[in-house]
Amino acid sequence: MAVHITLKNGEQVKINDHVYCSPSWSVRDGTPYSVARIMEFLHKEGTTRGSTPAGGSSASAKGKGKENVGASTNGNNGNHSFTRVRLAWYYRPSDVSDRPVADSRLLLAAIYSEICDVSQLRSKCFVVHRDKITDLAGWKKRPDRFYFNRLFDPYIKKEFEVIQSNDVRNLPPNIREALTTRYEYVVAEKEIVPDLTDTLRQCETCSKWCPPPESVRCDRCKHYFHMGCVQPPLIAKPTRGYGWTCGPCSRAHEQAVEGHEVRHVTPVPKPKSNAPPARGRGRPRKDRTLAEKEENLPIKHFKMWPFRYFGLYTVAEDTLDPDDLIFPRTTTRVGPKYQVTIPAMSTARDPELEERGGDATIEVLSVVLRIPEDEVRELEARKARLTSKVEVSSSVDWLTEVVRRLSDAWLNDREFSTVNMSNPFRLEKWKKVETRYTDREWDDDEKAAFEDAILVHGAELRIVRDEVGTRTIADVVRYYGHWKNEKLGEENERRRQRGPSYKPETNQVSQIDIDSDEEGSVVKVSTKSNSSCGACRSRESKTWWKAPKGLASNVLCDSCGPSWRKYADLNHLRPMREETVAAKAKTGDKREGTPLAAAANKRIKTTGSSQATPPPGPSIPQLRCLACHKNGAIGKVLKCQLCGTRMHGGACGVLPDPGNAESWMCDLCANEKSGDPSVFTTDCVLCPRPRRDRKNKDPFPQPDSFLRACKPTEGQGWAHVACAVFTPELTFSDAARLRVVEGVSAIPHNRWSTRCALCNHAGGAVVQCGDCSKEFHIACAWSRGYKFGFEVQGLKNRKDNTAPITFNEHVGSLHAVIRCKDHDASKRPILDICETNESNETALQVYCKTYKQAPIKQSYALLRKARRLDHIIEEKDVPSPTNGHVSPPDAEPHCHRCRTVFSPFFHPVPRHNSSGSSSSPKYLCHRCHFEQEHPQANGHTELIATSS
Repeated sequence: MAVHITLKNGEQVKINDHVYCSPSWSVRDGTPYSVARIMEFLHKEGTTRGSTPAGGSSASAKGKGKENVGASTNGNNGNHSFTRVRLAWYYRPSDVSDRPVADSRLLLAAIYSEICDVSQLRSKCFVVHRDKITDLAGWKKRPDRFYFNRLFDPYIKKEFEVIQSNDVRNLPPNIREALTTRYEYVVAEKEIVPDLTDTLRQCETCSKWCPPPESVRCDRCKHYFHMGCVQPPLIAKPTRGYGWTCGPCSRAHEQAVEGHEVRHVTPVPKPKSNAPPARGRGRPRKDRTLAEKEENLPIKHFKMWPFRYFGLYTVAEDTLDPDDLIFPRTTTRVGPKYQVTIPAMSTARDPELEERGGDATIEVLSVVLRIPEDEVRELEARKARLTSKVEVSSSVDWLTEVVRRLSDAWLNDREFSTVNMSNPFRLEKWKKVETRYTDREWDDDEKAAFEDAILVHGAELRIVRDEVGTRTIADVVRYYGHWKNEKLGEENERRRQRGPSYKPETNQVSQIDIDSDEEGSVVKVSTKSNSSCGACRSRESKTWWKAPKGLASNVLCDSCGPSWRKYADLNHLRPMREETVAAKAKTGDKREGTPLAAAANKRIKTTGSSQATPPPGPSIPQLRCLACHKNGAIGKVLKCQLCGTRMHGGACGVLPDPGNAESWMCDLCANEKSGDPSVFTTDCVLCPRPRRDRKNKDPFPQPDSFLRACKPTEGQGWAHVACAVFTPELTFSDAARLRVVEGVSAIPHNRWSTRCALCNHAGGAVVQCGDCSKEFHIACAWSRGYKFGFEVQGLKNRKDNTAPITFNEHVGSLHAVIRCKDHDASKRPILDICETNESNETALQVYCKTYKQAPIKQSYALLRKARRLDHIIEEKDVPSPTNGHVSPPDAEPHCHRCRTVFSPFFHPVPRHNSSGSSSSPKYLCHRCHFEQEHPQANGHTELIATSS
């Protein structure tokens, strides 16, 4: 007699029915329902009553025994009050793989079961094998219908094909009969399915059955042989692409070759396989009555399972044993390939080595028990003075080190008063270098980076370590424990202050009255609420469902809520989900899947946190920019694949290209990889020459600072991006990519000779504070946390030739500004370096494109450099005034256009081309003459060739 259980929604389920299963929403937050098959009903744990007889139950028993209704989920104390149920799980493809699957009705079977409470069963559903469905399209249109054609094993984490046992023909009659009478489905590897579904294969030598892994086929006569029945026996099968011929076929071929009777063999068609035909996309059969029959087809179960593994690593005769394991298996790990050969250990001991277990081989932490009582009181007094501070009074590391140092002082006959804790290091017996006995304090920047990374990545501490950048993984793990305890302590203190009558507010739901069911997933919205569905944005729904995390709203309408829980599919979120799946594929992140409460060693290995990962949403892994100290999505914030430095692309002159975000390298690493000679002279030409000792010969800037961003200059030099942008005389030949820095020689001499107010060193080019007269190096100002940005100033009058810009709501001219910490930044706000406008361009990009672009269309690089050098020489050779009049020029010629007196030779200007009525001859230097004669020159190579 079949036993039925009545669910909360009124449906009755029995053994071998398929159901939705899920704990309360607070436990399984954001995850859809799990699909499972009922294997047996169990009484309350600890009772002596047995379970339901489920060994040979069949789904064909539907409709029988409806009068024997068991206890409902509220439970009673009758003979049929079952409180637990054993479920056989089905997986969704997204639970075990990152492959996007568009079909929300496709499942993966599994030979894996768990015991759950009956209260976790939600409603009934139907799961059928693909080959038993005639009209798949019509099947998927009906609610609560699923299908499967593959099986996933959670232990070896591999997928297998599932075929009907009646389709397996290549077996001996006794084995096939035992397989087909017990099991409905056979599980095997994909490559062995055609061999199992072929006709019975027998060896031509011994006339016995040829198992596929142990047999070989002749390539000429197409007969099968055991690899041990041929002479000589075959050790292994032929390599893929090669054939094998039996002895008679080989001799016949040799005789044909000797008799010159060789002809091209007519290709033998491939024997027709009896495997079930592949399902095509043709017109399906529209038979509704047949579809209803397919839901109730009887399924054979043996010991509660319809599956049996029969693949590459199965011994066929073991199928006859009813107690043989039915689980999928893989190749054994036995033999010299997998087992290590350990050499014999010598029993002779080196007499020079200390015997283990003595005082010379152990680290003494405390000898308090050996100290006399009068000295113990003195030790306790000294210990109390050393641990008087509140922050160390309960520190295990501190107290352990205090006792160790006091014990060491007593063993060496020293006074306890000589012991102090000023040295944070200690030399352990088995280490060559000193180590810390307590944690190094975290500074404010490290704490901020840690908390930002925790907010984005959760408990993925290795990613958090990369975000912090200055700590080891051990430091991050240890600090995470202290930080979490501190947050819990603060929360408990707030609760104590609020009192016992305080009730926390509902998560992000404004004006919603919670009226949850036992699952805790349904909320009823009051008439004052104006909430909208987080998927379809609908504002009208009779019942509102709690939405998973990551959506625009925390409620779903009556159509989207059940759709997500049952099918893990929201059509409105499909584009968003595809982006999230692509992002997760790069980081290796997977969604926590079923089973619900399995042991840790039996669950699918995931990289997520302990809680269920929220459904697809707009959350994308982010990185912290070293220029603006703000987080940004991967692709906008780039990370060098060699040194790990991170910054917005707009802050280092990188044009957006999401396809190359993972392979991006900073300019210094790219230059180092290319092997250019300038890799050894990467010091910034605008900063003072660094003083390095012999131990520290690393010329590269540290990757944890924005000063790692450097650009090449004219003349095989390098300059920090910050120094090049905030030095007014410098320009870029390509302002979009911030390459190449020009104009270093145009910086006035007094800026090079002035000492920096921060480092007190001369040699680099200084700039002035935007609000005072303090002068400093740009790199020194950045290292000390000065404010860098761009100030928008209005145009003073119409004669102002400064190019105006429009940046968000600001209109005017941009000015690069550096402010020291002595000034109030709120009076004159400035734009941040990485602040973006409507075109997603940073303020640094807009400033450089507008004011830092060199005139490359008017001249070429060598000519621009020569003009700057001429300007410097002209400033040095300005004649001194005499009585208010300028002294007459020298007799030697000079160019009347650029006024230079340095040229290989001068070209006289014809009289009819010269302007004015002066009778003195006029000349053009060789460069100006070349520009006049060749106005369409594209580069400086023509000038060099002509002058040479």
